[in-house]
Amino acid sequence: MFSKLAYNVFEQSIHDYHLTDNVDQQIVNPFDKDKFEHLLYLKNWIDTVQWHFEDIIRDPNIDPAAALVLKRRIDASNQERTDMVEYIDSYFLLKFKDVQPKENAKINSESPAWAFDRLSILALKIYHMQEEATREEATQEHRDKCRAKLEILLEQRTDLSTAIEDLLEDIQNGDKFMKVYKQMKMYNDDDLNPVLYQNKK
Repeated sequence: MFSKLAYNVFEQSIHDYHLTDNVDQQIVNPFDKDKFEHLLYLKNWIDTVQWHFEDIIRDPNIDPAAALVLKRRIDASNQERTDMVEYIDSYFLLKFKDVQPKENAKINSESPAWAFDRLSILALKIYHMQEEATREEATQEHRDKCRAKLEILLEQRTDLSTAIEDLLEDIQNGDKFMKVYKQMKMYNDDDLNPVLYQNKK
């Protein structure tokens, strides 16, 4: 099952990151570059670092200059995240290239890789909610609320994993077909962001 494989890789990435919990640490991807797991691990590592970027930038005492530098890093991370989704979709386009869609085949609202993107973020939510549900210095009320939220997240994991498996099976059987659009983000593009291209004059 692709969803189970992916989730296990995501958990490994999250665990490895938190061995030092440092946004500046270098990734050491344990999977060979020609393996699907390599893409999944890298995808989640980017998500995990960005998760912590988002925590840091919300520090009310952050130095404004440091916040601006961090905002630039978040922008770059967002672009990397989108690029990784497209790489993962390329894997599935290749995997299903010989499948002939049925005449009544339908397109899905999201590609397989964007579904895996949601699963990666969900793995992070579960990890951190589990931390809060067991944080000793927190109040019992806080822990109880977080445990209730954790149960919902675990239910979401089951539902999303099932949806991913169903989507991949439908594509394999020709009941649905893949159509991938590049995200065409505009804010990082010197030719599309008015602030950037006006500064080039």
